[in-house]
Amino acid sequence: MEYFVYCSNKPKVDALRAEHQEAHWAFMDQYEDRMIARGPTLAEDGKTPNGSMHIVDLESEEEAKTFAHDEPYAKAGVFTDITIRRWTNALKRTMWDFQGDVSSTRFLCIGYGPLGIDSTARRNELLQSHRDYLSAPGRVERGILRGPLWDSAGEKWIGSIFLIEAPDPTFIKAFFVDEPYTKDGLYERFEMLLWRFGGRN
Repeated sequence: MEYFVYCSNKPKVDALRAEHQEAHWAFMDQYEDRMIARGPTLAEDGKTPNGSMHIVDLESEEEAKTFAHDEPYAKAGVFTDITIRRWTNALKRTMWDFQGDVSSTRFLCIGYGPLGIDSTARRNELLQSHRDYLSAPGRVERGILRGPLWDSAGEKWIGSIFLIEAPDPTFIKAFFVDEPYTKDGLYERFEMLLWRFGGRN
């Protein structure tokens, strides 16, 4: 089962994060053959980490919780919030399969489905038009990874994530203006975060 794990930093933890960086990498080495994507989200300066994102293939929700909470940054108190969600890999690849421009900016975009409303059926009705939109020339080349987020049972759609290479935030906003889920109002809110490929330097 594939899981999306996102952890947001507490304020002023740069030194603490740096102190535990090697331990973090050593911990992640255990999951190397199951890792689909990884890397820090970044502050507006494009350099300072303000969060940590991993997409990884795990056996169960219990293993996902262990992965998220036993990780050295988490145990050291770097994070203020830890999110764990089931996910489906729509492109059936890893971030390392993406042939992009290493000098370009990359983004983690999270579309959150409405709270308290099951939008799974409506999402399914729009799924093909959603795929067609993202597969169009000018868009498909930008997509690193994407896929739906699910509840813990893997049955109820609760949102989507997109890893996208783009020149700037304005491009990202324009990218989603006519996207079918966005136009239909399936997302209660949409979060756009600067992100970079992670792992050992």
